[in-house]
Amino acid sequence: MREQAARGLETARARTLALTDLDERELTTQHSPLMSPLVWDLAHIGQQEDLWLLRGGDARRQGLISAQVERLYDAFEHPRATRVSLPLMSSREARGYLGEVRHRVLDGLDRAPEEQLFGYGMVEQHEQQHVETMLATHQLRDGEPLLGHGAPLPAGREVPAARREDAVLVPAGPFRLGVDGTEEPFSLDNERPAHQVDLPAFRIARVPVSNAQWREFMAAGGYDDPAWWSERGWAHRCEAGLERPLFWAADGSRRRFGVVEQVPDDEPVQHVSFFEAEAFATWAGARLPTEQEWEKACTWDPAAGHDGAPEGRRRRWPWGESAPTPALANLGGTALRPAPVGAYPAGASAYGVEQMIGEVWEWTSSGFEAWPGFTPMLYADYSAPFFGGDYRVLRGGSWAVDGAAVRPSFRNWDHPQRRQIFCGLRLAWDA
Repeated sequence: MREQAARGLETARARTLALTDLDERELTTQHSPLMSPLVWDLAHIGQQEDLWLLRGGDARRQGLISAQVERLYDAFEHPRATRVSLPLMSSREARGYLGEVRHRVLDGLDRAPEEQLFGYGMVEQHEQQHVETMLATHQLRDGEPLLGHGAPLPAGREVPAARREDAVLVPAGPFRLGVDGTEEPFSLDNERPAHQVDLPAFRIARVPVSNAQWREFMAAGGYDDPAWWSERGWAHRCEAGLERPLFWAADGSRRRFGVVEQVPDDEPVQHVSFFEAEAFATWAGARLPTEQEWEKACTWDPAAGHDGAPEGRRRRWPWGESAPTPALANLGGTALRPAPVGAYPAGASAYGVEQMIGEVWEWTSSGFEAWPGFTPMLYADYSAPFFGGDYRVLRGGSWAVDGAAVRPSFRNWDHPQRRQIFCGLRLAWDA
């Protein structure tokens, strides 16, 4: 367990350092008001590690930096748009702080009580989440490419069109939603506790919506007809002047980490907001799945009995119990893009639904609410302040996520207008 914790922390740190191996100007520039300057993320990662692993979460204890400086990296106190104006550490100071915190953390890992190892997993996940955020910042920046074209991916294959008659049927019945700490020791509070939910039958698309399908929506005037949009979605579409996914150009090209290229038809569409996803689904004669439907299609094995329950058993991953590998899912960020649809048939769920882990965060129709029996853990403000707000849940993780920071039970949430994140959609239908 301790070796695993150390490896996880080092894997996350290697990704952080690779994305911030830049000059001072790049690190201190705010590339979008939606994002922090990269130097803020760099020091914030260290500040959270200092707080949770060196001080046991007690903010009253003195950390390795003064309380006045530490407040600059409080995500609740300082919105992203204002962080560039703060008297932040230089990149040299931030790297030095980050290294000193990590040195002390690893030095104390062997002596840490077993019950404290959860905190190490939380810190690893936190840093991996910021790695994805920093990748989004890289995507928003202008200028020459800094990250290259990305690693190769497996080829896709022909998959039936995302129509109701070609979709996978998930029969009605109960299933186990969410997880407990015994089965997923590093799961977060909003994923717990596991509980039974009974759902009506539904159909869900085998793969995410592709760029080619999105082109059809655009060609059919999808951005011009309010009939497909919710009232609020249409108001936002008009105010923001939405005409196509973010980073697409009118000539059919896109900008991806500074590289201009033609939009590939066979990739899952990404950088679309909830409002756009909702409009596309309506135009397609479908809807977005609820997050309960999404999780059932992802994890439930109806043919496997367990502890006297012949109606089914929950899988840890869509494909089974084994950890993600490059043959099963597109994770870890090295590709810098989603894989083509149909690229991972071996990663299918028991129902035959593919590419539910990796590729794109998938918008669901669900607002962010607590599961019955919710109990805050580690610190109260991780999830609870966001319940019931103006958020929609996204599931599945993107290509930019590391396997340590995503699970079928993992619940991401964001405002419905957001699309700088690596987000797309999958269609669903009533059965």
